[in-house]
Amino acid sequence: MPLFLITSRFLRRIRRDRVAALVGLAVTIIVAGGALFSLTQHISFGTGVYWAITTATTVGYGDVIPHNTAGRVIASVVMLTTIPIVAAVFALVAGAAVLTHIRRLLGMDTTLPTDPYTAVYGSNSVLPRVMTELARSGDPVLLVAHEKPTGLPEDFHFLAGDPTDDAVIRHSDPTRANRALIACDEDADTLVIAVTIHSIAPDLEVYALTQSPRVARALADLGITHTLASDELIGHTLAKSLEAPQAGDVLLALVDSTNYRMVESVVDSGLVSQPLSAARGRAGSFVLGVYRGGQVDLGIDTDPILSADDRLILLETCPPVR
Repeated sequence: MPLFLITSRFLRRIRRDRVAALVGLAVTIIVAGGALFSLTQHISFGTGVYWAITTATTVGYGDVIPHNTAGRVIASVVMLTTIPIVAAVFALVAGAAVLTHIRRLLGMDTTLPTDPYTAVYGSNSVLPRVMTELARSGDPVLLVAHEKPTGLPEDFHFLAGDPTDDAVIRHSDPTRANRALIACDEDADTLVIAVTIHSIAPDLEVYALTQSPRVARALADLGITHTLASDELIGHTLAKSLEAPQAGDVLLALVDSTNYRMVESVVDSGLVSQPLSAARGRAGSFVLGVYRGGQVDLGIDTDPILSADDRLILLETCPPVR
């Protein structure tokens, strides 16, 4: 794969820098050769250029031919120069088209979304499911990983490269993203990516999946407050399932349903200084809890008073797909 990347960059540079120059050189030789041919063969300039074009393109109708030594020398020069040049131009254009097709087949199209997007870094095994859920929202998604994973939706952008590499992260342009998700197999990679993204786009909202709570706390010290420790999540889920056999089904019903989605909403002005139970009494959505000070309060043993800085965690029905 690295060899292919180097080759593709080299061919793109050749295409940009050489095609225009080669076409210009071919046109110059054709026009000059046509002019000299018209002078030595005593024909019009237009006929001379016509002869040069048919000669350069190897068509060679034979309706215009050289009748003396000077004409044959000019014809030889035109054939020996323009035919290889024209062939090289067609080869470069065809090679660029094939290269583009190969890059698309290998999932190496590095075109970034035009709209603000969700940038995803890593190749954790949970990503196919996460990407599928993100695709349902309709927001553009950019995945940065070594290779394009299988089982992913088609409508997303892919950037091939090492997600821990500073140049690759900068190429993903996190400053244009509206959020980022880091989901790597190794916590060390997660830390490296988080630090790099924070240095490039310090105001970007970053979410991170880690293996242990200790790494999640380390990320929190870096300013990455949206972290989820998979070991902790699985452990708590199993423990609750032992306490209540249907607990796991309840959690799946909350996060796996295609009919509902979780959203975070500001507290309505009419609910400020009201208890959380007052928000739950309103129709239209189900209030799971309130987020404040980096913590979620479910309001089970208390009934917290809402403020304008709080965020309500809601369960809402998904809008109909058009």
